[in-house]
Amino acid sequence: MELIVTFPGGKKVNAELGGMVIPTDQPVESGGEGTAPSPYDYFLASIGTCAGFYVLAFCQQRGIATENISLRQTMEFDPTADGRKRLSRVQMEIVVPPDFPEKYRNALVKSAELCSVKKALMAPPDFAIRTVVA
Repeated sequence: MELIVTFPGGKKVNAELGGMVIPTDQPVESGGEGTAPSPYDYFLASIGTCAGFYVLAFCQQRGIATENISLRQTMEFDPTADGRKRLSRVQMEIVVPPDFPEKYRNALVKSAELCSVKKALMAPPDFAIRTVVA
């Protein structure tokens, strides 16, 4: 699998993957134009949308309507020694309607926990970064 990163101007950085372009930008307060989510925003969103995919699949397999189901993700940050912030906790709530079957509530949580993004964070990959001449 290969992802190509390009620089279309300003603080924008795009990722090209599988024939799709994923645009990013920085917020105005960080010198960007705020035209797209920042890479870190995509990272946070990938956690929730990945879990959401498993919740959706669980419900679809059982014929459970998903129109009134949502996931609410909150993030907590701790300060680091250099004054920055470190993501210290991600909490997710699966919001279900009152008529959601009680017998599936724990299974729904277990489905969300199958998220491959979460699994990648729990067992992080090795990173190798180098320069090469085109």
